[in-house]
Amino acid sequence: MAGGSLRIRRPGQGAPFALAYAYVAGGAADEITMRRNRQAFAEILLRPRVLVDVSRVDTRIQLLGHTLEFPILLAPTAYHKLAHPRGERATAQGAGAAGAAWVVSTYATTAIEEIAEAATGPLWFQLYVNPDRGFTRDLVARAAASGCAAICLTVDSPLFGARYREARTRFRLPRGIAAEHLRPLGGRAQQPAHTALQGVYSSMVDAALTWKDLDWLCSLSKLPVILKGILNPADARLAIDHGAAGIIVSNHGGRNLDTLPASIEALPAVAEAVAGRVPLLLDGGIRRGTDVLKSLALGAQAVLIGRPYVWGLAAGGAEGVAQVVRILVDELRAAMALCGCPEIAAITRDAIWRGI
Repeated sequence: MAGGSLRIRRPGQGAPFALAYAYVAGGAADEITMRRNRQAFAEILLRPRVLVDVSRVDTRIQLLGHTLEFPILLAPTAYHKLAHPRGERATAQGAGAAGAAWVVSTYATTAIEEIAEAATGPLWFQLYVNPDRGFTRDLVARAAASGCAAICLTVDSPLFGARYREARTRFRLPRGIAAEHLRPLGGRAQQPAHTALQGVYSSMVDAALTWKDLDWLCSLSKLPVILKGILNPADARLAIDHGAAGIIVSNHGGRNLDTLPASIEALPAVAEAVAGRVPLLLDGGIRRGTDVLKSLALGAQAVLIGRPYVWGLAAGGAEGVAQVVRILVDELRAAMALCGCPEIAAITRDAIWRGI
Protein backbone atom coordinates (compact mmCIF):
# COMPACT_ATOMS: atom_id res chain seq x y z
CA MET A 1 0.00 0.00 0.00
CA ALA A 2 1.45 3.33 -1.07
CA GLY A 3 2.35 5.92 1.51
CA GLY A 4 3.53 3.64 4.31
CA SER A 5 4.51 0.13 5.29
CA LEU A 6 2.01 -2.38 6.62
CA ARG A 7 2.42 -5.86 7.99
CA ILE A 8 0.19 -8.02 5.85
CA ARG A 9 -1.60 -10.81 7.69
CA ARG A 10 -1.74 -14.23 6.12
CA PRO A 11 -5.27 -15.45 5.31
CA GLY A 12 -5.05 -18.20 7.91
CA GLN A 13 -4.60 -15.67 10.72
CA GLY A 14 -8.25 -14.61 10.64
CA ALA A 15 -11.54 -16.05 9.44
CA PRO A 16 -11.40 -18.63 6.59
CA PHE A 17 -10.09 -16.61 3.68
CA ALA A 18 -12.48 -17.69 0.91
CA LEU A 19 -15.51 -17.09 3.11
CA ALA A 20 -14.38 -13.65 4.28
CA TYR A 21 -13.23 -12.57 0.83
CA ALA A 22 -16.52 -13.58 -0.81
CA TYR A 23 -18.46 -11.59 1.76
CA VAL A 24 -16.49 -8.37 1.37
CA ALA A 25 -15.77 -8.52 -2.37
CA GLY A 26 -19.11 -9.79 -3.60
CA GLY A 27 -22.20 -8.04 -4.89
CA ALA A 28 -25.70 -8.98 -5.98
CA ALA A 29 -26.51 -11.37 -8.82
CA ASP A 30 -24.24 -10.66 -11.84
CA GLU A 31 -22.54 -7.78 -9.96
CA ILE A 32 -23.31 -5.34 -12.77
CA THR A 33 -24.15 -2.49 -10.40
CA MET A 34 -21.09 -3.15 -8.27
CA ARG A 35 -18.85 -2.83 -11.33
CA ARG A 36 -20.79 0.16 -12.64
CA ASN A 37 -20.10 2.09 -9.42
CA ARG A 38 -16.47 2.18 -10.53
CA GLN A 39 -17.03 2.42 -14.27
CA ALA A 40 -19.25 5.51 -13.96
CA PHE A 41 -16.55 7.43 -12.07
CA ALA A 42 -14.02 6.54 -14.77
CA GLU A 43 -16.34 8.00 -17.43
CA ILE A 44 -16.54 11.40 -15.69
CA LEU A 45 -13.68 13.68 -16.70
CA LEU A 46 -12.35 16.66 -14.78
CA ARG A 47 -11.79 20.18 -16.08
CA PRO A 48 -8.74 21.80 -14.47
CA ARG A 49 -8.02 25.48 -13.82
CA VAL A 50 -4.57 27.06 -13.68
CA LEU A 51 -2.89 30.05 -12.07
CA VAL A 52 -5.05 29.84 -8.97
CA ASP A 53 -3.38 30.26 -5.57
CA VAL A 54 -3.51 26.73 -4.17
CA SER A 55 -0.56 27.09 -1.81
CA ARG A 56 -3.01 26.14 0.94
CA VAL A 57 -5.82 23.64 0.32
CA ASP A 58 -8.58 23.44 2.95
CA THR A 59 -10.62 20.21 2.99
CA ARG A 60 -12.70 21.03 6.08
CA ILE A 61 -16.50 20.84 5.95
CA GLN A 62 -19.41 21.50 8.28
CA LEU A 63 -21.77 18.55 8.60
CA LEU A 64 -24.73 18.39 10.98
CA GLY A 65 -23.22 21.12 13.12
CA HIS A 66 -19.79 19.50 13.39
CA THR A 67 -16.51 20.38 11.70
CA LEU A 68 -14.89 17.48 9.86
CA GLU A 69 -11.32 17.74 8.61
CA PHE A 70 -12.28 16.27 5.24
CA PRO A 71 -15.46 15.13 3.44
CA ILE A 72 -14.73 11.40 3.66
CA LEU A 73 -16.53 9.18 6.20
CA LEU A 74 -16.30 5.44 6.82
CA ALA A 75 -19.50 3.74 5.72
CA PRO A 76 -21.25 1.08 7.81
CA THR A 77 -19.88 -2.36 6.95
CA ALA A 78 -20.65 -5.58 8.79
CA TYR A 79 -18.56 -8.25 10.51
CA HIS A 80 -15.15 -6.61 10.88
CA LYS A 81 -13.78 -9.61 12.75
CA LEU A 82 -13.90 -11.45 9.42
CA ALA A 83 -11.14 -9.08 8.31
CA HIS A 84 -9.10 -8.73 11.50
CA PRO A 85 -9.16 -10.41 14.94
CA ARG A 86 -9.63 -7.07 16.73
CA GLY A 87 -12.51 -6.19 14.47
CA GLU A 88 -14.31 -2.92 15.08
CA ARG A 89 -12.00 -1.87 17.90
CA ALA A 90 -9.18 -1.69 15.37
CA THR A 91 -11.42 0.18 12.94
CA ALA A 92 -12.32 2.71 15.62
CA GLN A 93 -8.67 3.29 16.42
CA GLY A 94 -7.73 3.63 12.75
CA ALA A 95 -10.58 6.03 12.03
CA GLY A 96 -9.57 8.13 15.04
CA ALA A 97 -5.90 8.18 14.03
CA ALA A 98 -6.86 9.47 10.58
CA GLY A 99 -9.47 11.91 11.92
CA ALA A 100 -12.36 10.23 10.09
CA ALA A 101 -15.97 9.93 11.21
CA TRP A 102 -17.25 6.34 11.15
CA VAL A 103 -20.78 4.94 10.82
CA VAL A 104 -20.95 1.78 12.96
CA SER A 105 -23.02 -1.09 11.58
CA THR A 106 -25.90 -2.80 13.33
CA TYR A 107 -24.14 -5.99 12.21
CA ALA A 108 -20.90 -5.13 14.00
CA THR A 109 -19.03 -7.97 15.67
CA THR A 110 -18.21 -5.66 18.60
CA ALA A 111 -20.81 -3.89 20.73
CA ILE A 112 -21.24 -0.14 20.33
CA GLU A 113 -20.23 0.42 23.95
CA GLU A 114 -16.84 -1.25 23.38
CA ILE A 115 -16.38 0.58 20.08
CA ALA A 116 -17.03 3.91 21.79
CA GLU A 117 -14.35 3.11 24.38
CA ALA A 118 -11.80 2.61 21.59
CA ALA A 119 -12.91 5.54 19.46
CA THR A 120 -11.30 8.96 19.41
CA GLY A 121 -13.25 10.29 16.43
CA PRO A 122 -16.93 10.94 15.67
CA LEU A 123 -19.30 7.97 15.53
CA TRP A 124 -22.68 7.56 13.87
CA PHE A 125 -24.81 4.43 14.21
CA GLN A 126 -26.33 2.59 11.24
CA LEU A 127 -29.71 1.06 11.99
CA TYR A 128 -31.93 -1.63 10.55
CA VAL A 129 -35.42 -1.37 12.04
CA ASN A 130 -36.45 -4.68 13.57
CA PRO A 131 -40.02 -6.00 13.70
CA ASP A 132 -39.54 -5.92 17.50
CA ARG A 133 -39.83 -2.18 17.97
CA GLY A 134 -38.81 -2.43 21.61
CA PHE A 135 -35.49 -3.90 20.50
CA THR A 136 -35.05 -1.09 17.97
CA ARG A 137 -35.85 1.52 20.61
CA ASP A 138 -33.26 0.01 22.95
CA LEU A 139 -30.62 -0.10 20.20
CA VAL A 140 -31.15 3.59 19.42
CA ALA A 141 -30.86 4.36 23.14
CA ARG A 142 -27.58 2.39 23.33
CA ALA A 143 -26.19 4.34 20.38
CA ALA A 144 -27.16 7.65 21.92
CA ALA A 145 -25.73 6.70 25.32
CA SER A 146 -22.46 5.69 23.62
CA GLY A 147 -22.04 9.14 22.15
CA CYS A 148 -23.09 8.54 18.56
CA ALA A 149 -23.86 11.82 16.82
CA ALA A 150 -26.47 10.52 14.36
CA ILE A 151 -28.63 7.55 13.41
CA CYS A 152 -28.11 6.34 9.86
CA LEU A 153 -31.20 4.38 8.81
CA THR A 154 -30.65 1.96 5.92
CA VAL A 155 -33.84 2.11 3.82
CA ASP A 156 -32.91 0.13 0.70
CA SER A 157 -33.02 -3.33 2.26
CA PRO A 158 -36.52 -4.57 3.14
CA LEU A 159 -34.98 -7.84 1.99
CA PHE A 160 -31.50 -8.82 0.86
CA GLY A 161 -30.44 -9.46 -2.73
CA ALA A 162 -29.20 -12.73 -4.19
CA ARG A 163 -25.50 -12.81 -3.31
CA TYR A 164 -24.14 -15.79 -5.17
CA ARG A 165 -20.52 -15.44 -4.05
CA GLU A 166 -21.74 -15.86 -0.46
CA ALA A 167 -23.94 -18.75 -1.52
CA ARG A 168 -21.04 -20.59 -3.13
CA THR A 169 -19.02 -20.39 0.09
CA ARG A 170 -22.11 -21.27 2.20
CA PHE A 171 -21.36 -18.14 4.16
CA ARG A 172 -21.81 -18.24 7.90
CA LEU A 173 -20.02 -16.46 10.69
CA PRO A 174 -17.14 -18.55 12.01
CA ARG A 175 -17.21 -19.85 15.56
CA GLY A 176 -16.46 -17.10 18.04
CA ILE A 177 -17.76 -14.29 15.82
CA ALA A 178 -21.28 -12.90 16.27
CA ALA A 179 -23.35 -9.85 15.42
CA GLU A 180 -23.11 -8.49 18.94
CA HIS A 181 -25.97 -6.00 18.77
CA LEU A 182 -28.37 -8.81 17.87
CA ARG A 183 -27.68 -10.95 20.94
CA PRO A 184 -30.96 -9.94 22.62
CA LEU A 185 -32.80 -11.50 19.65
CA GLY A 186 -31.17 -14.90 20.10
CA GLY A 187 -28.54 -16.91 18.28
CA ARG A 188 -30.42 -17.31 15.01
CA ALA A 189 -30.62 -13.55 14.46
CA GLN A 190 -26.86 -13.23 14.87
CA GLN A 191 -26.21 -15.34 11.79
CA PRO A 192 -26.68 -13.84 8.33
CA ALA A 193 -29.81 -14.83 6.45
CA HIS A 194 -29.16 -13.10 3.17
CA THR A 195 -27.48 -15.43 0.75
CA ALA A 196 -29.08 -17.11 -2.22
CA LEU A 197 -29.09 -20.46 -0.42
CA GLN A 198 -30.53 -19.21 2.85
CA GLY A 199 -33.26 -16.94 1.50
CA VAL A 200 -33.46 -13.18 1.22
CA TYR A 201 -35.60 -12.30 4.23
CA SER A 202 -33.86 -11.59 7.51
CA SER A 203 -35.38 -11.83 10.97
CA MET A 204 -33.47 -8.63 11.73
CA VAL A 205 -35.08 -6.38 9.12
CA ASP A 206 -38.73 -5.27 9.04
CA ALA A 207 -39.95 -5.66 5.45
CA ALA A 208 -43.13 -3.77 6.37
CA LEU A 209 -41.27 -0.53 7.14
CA THR A 210 -42.90 2.59 5.64
CA TRP A 211 -42.59 6.36 5.79
CA LYS A 212 -44.78 6.57 8.89
CA ASP A 213 -42.18 4.51 10.72
CA LEU A 214 -39.59 7.18 9.95
CA ASP A 215 -41.74 9.62 11.90
CA TRP A 216 -41.67 7.18 14.82
CA LEU A 217 -37.92 6.68 14.58
CA CYS A 218 -37.27 10.43 14.59
CA SER A 219 -39.26 10.66 17.83
CA LEU A 220 -37.05 8.17 19.71
CA SER A 221 -34.14 10.50 20.40
CA LYS A 222 -32.75 13.93 19.69
CA LEU A 223 -30.20 12.46 17.29
CA PRO A 224 -30.54 13.47 13.63
CA VAL A 225 -31.71 10.65 11.37
CA ILE A 226 -29.98 10.24 8.00
CA LEU A 227 -31.50 7.94 5.38
CA LYS A 228 -29.06 5.70 3.51
CA GLY A 229 -30.09 4.11 0.24
CA ILE A 230 -31.91 6.83 -1.72
CA LEU A 231 -31.62 6.81 -5.53
CA ASN A 232 -35.01 8.21 -6.57
CA PRO A 233 -35.60 11.98 -6.34
CA ALA A 234 -39.21 11.36 -5.26
CA ASP A 235 -37.94 9.40 -2.26
CA ALA A 236 -35.53 12.21 -1.42
CA ARG A 237 -38.40 14.68 -1.25
CA LEU A 238 -40.44 12.31 0.94
CA ALA A 239 -37.46 11.79 3.24
CA ILE A 240 -37.25 15.51 3.93
CA ASP A 241 -41.03 15.74 4.41
CA HIS A 242 -40.80 13.01 7.08
CA GLY A 243 -38.01 14.61 9.07
CA ALA A 244 -34.80 13.17 7.65
CA ALA A 245 -31.82 15.33 8.62
CA GLY A 246 -29.70 14.06 5.74
CA ILE A 247 -29.68 11.67 2.79
CA ILE A 248 -27.08 9.21 1.51
CA VAL A 249 -27.31 8.39 -2.19
CA SER A 250 -26.41 4.72 -2.27
CA ASN A 251 -27.12 1.45 -4.08
CA HIS A 252 -25.76 -0.57 -1.12
CA GLY A 253 -22.43 -1.05 -2.85
CA GLY A 254 -24.16 -3.10 -5.55
CA ARG A 255 -25.01 -5.75 -2.96
CA ASN A 256 -28.82 -5.82 -3.15
CA LEU A 257 -30.66 -5.05 -6.41
CA ASP A 258 -28.51 -5.58 -9.48
CA THR A 259 -28.71 -3.43 -12.65
CA LEU A 260 -29.27 -0.24 -10.67
CA PRO A 261 -27.43 2.87 -11.85
CA ALA A 262 -24.19 3.79 -10.17
CA SER A 263 -24.64 6.02 -7.15
CA ILE A 264 -22.77 8.85 -8.90
CA GLU A 265 -25.19 8.61 -11.85
CA ALA A 266 -28.18 9.00 -9.52
CA LEU A 267 -26.62 11.87 -7.56
CA PRO A 268 -27.39 14.91 -9.76
CA ALA A 269 -31.15 14.30 -9.90
CA VAL A 270 -31.34 13.67 -6.16
CA ALA A 271 -29.28 16.80 -5.51
CA GLU A 272 -31.72 18.81 -7.60
CA ALA A 273 -34.67 17.44 -5.60
CA VAL A 274 -32.98 18.10 -2.25
CA ALA A 275 -31.97 21.61 -3.31
CA GLY A 276 -29.67 22.09 -0.34
CA ARG A 277 -32.37 21.61 2.29
CA VAL A 278 -30.45 18.82 4.07
CA PRO A 279 -26.89 17.46 3.74
CA LEU A 280 -26.46 15.06 0.84
CA LEU A 281 -23.83 12.33 0.94
CA LEU A 282 -22.86 9.55 -1.46
CA ASP A 283 -21.38 6.09 -1.20
CA GLY A 284 -20.53 3.47 -3.78
CA GLY A 285 -17.37 3.16 -5.86
CA ILE A 286 -15.17 5.77 -4.17
CA ARG A 287 -11.58 4.63 -4.70
CA ARG A 288 -9.64 7.80 -5.49
CA GLY A 289 -9.47 11.38 -4.34
CA THR A 290 -10.69 12.37 -7.80
CA ASP A 291 -13.87 10.35 -7.12
CA VAL A 292 -14.44 12.44 -4.01
CA LEU A 293 -14.00 15.67 -5.96
CA LYS A 294 -16.39 14.49 -8.70
CA SER A 295 -19.02 13.63 -6.08
CA LEU A 296 -18.76 17.06 -4.47
CA ALA A 297 -18.91 18.75 -7.88
CA LEU A 298 -22.16 16.91 -8.68
CA GLY A 299 -23.94 17.85 -5.47
CA ALA A 300 -22.71 15.81 -2.50
CA GLN A 301 -21.41 17.45 0.68
CA ALA A 302 -19.39 14.36 1.61
CA VAL A 303 -18.79 10.74 0.62
CA LEU A 304 -18.47 7.43 2.43
CA ILE A 305 -16.06 4.58 1.70
CA GLY A 306 -16.72 0.93 2.52
CA ARG A 307 -14.66 -1.82 0.93
CA PRO A 308 -11.41 0.23 0.78
CA TYR A 309 -11.08 0.58 4.53
CA VAL A 310 -12.11 -3.05 5.10
CA TRP A 311 -9.23 -4.10 2.85
CA GLY A 312 -7.02 -1.78 4.89
CA LEU A 313 -8.28 -3.38 8.10
CA ALA A 314 -7.49 -6.85 6.73
CA ALA A 315 -4.02 -5.81 5.61
CA GLY A 316 -2.88 -3.83 8.63
CA GLY A 317 -5.50 -3.47 11.35
CA ALA A 318 -5.93 0.04 12.73
CA GLU A 319 -2.94 1.39 10.79
CA GLY A 320 -4.34 -0.10 7.59
CA VAL A 321 -7.64 1.72 8.08
CA ALA A 322 -5.85 4.99 8.83
CA GLN A 323 -3.55 4.63 5.83
CA VAL A 324 -6.43 4.13 3.41
CA VAL A 325 -8.04 7.35 4.64
CA ARG A 326 -4.76 9.28 4.47
CA ILE A 327 -4.15 8.20 0.88
CA LEU A 328 -7.62 9.37 -0.17
CA VAL A 329 -7.27 12.69 1.64
CA ASP A 330 -3.87 13.32 0.05
CA GLU A 331 -5.31 12.51 -3.37
CA LEU A 332 -8.29 14.80 -2.73
CA ARG A 333 -6.00 17.70 -1.82
CA ALA A 334 -3.95 17.15 -4.97
CA ALA A 335 -7.07 16.95 -7.15
CA MET A 336 -8.47 20.14 -5.59
CA ALA A 337 -5.22 22.00 -6.22
CA LEU A 338 -4.95 20.82 -9.82
CA CYS A 339 -8.56 21.81 -10.48
CA GLY A 340 -7.97 25.27 -8.98
CA CYS A 341 -10.13 24.66 -5.89
CA PRO A 342 -8.34 25.78 -2.71
CA GLU A 343 -11.37 25.03 -0.52
CA ILE A 344 -14.37 22.73 -0.62
CA ALA A 345 -16.78 25.58 -1.41
CA ALA A 346 -14.85 26.22 -4.63
CA ILE A 347 -15.75 22.77 -6.00
CA THR A 348 -18.68 23.22 -8.40
CA ARG A 349 -19.95 21.62 -11.57
CA ASP A 350 -17.43 23.76 -13.41
CA ALA A 351 -14.88 21.14 -12.32
CA ILE A 352 -16.57 18.56 -14.59
CA TRP A 353 -15.52 18.35 -18.23
CA ARG A 354 -18.66 18.61 -20.36
CA GLY A 355 -17.18 17.44 -23.62
CA ILE A 356 -16.57 19.21 -26.92
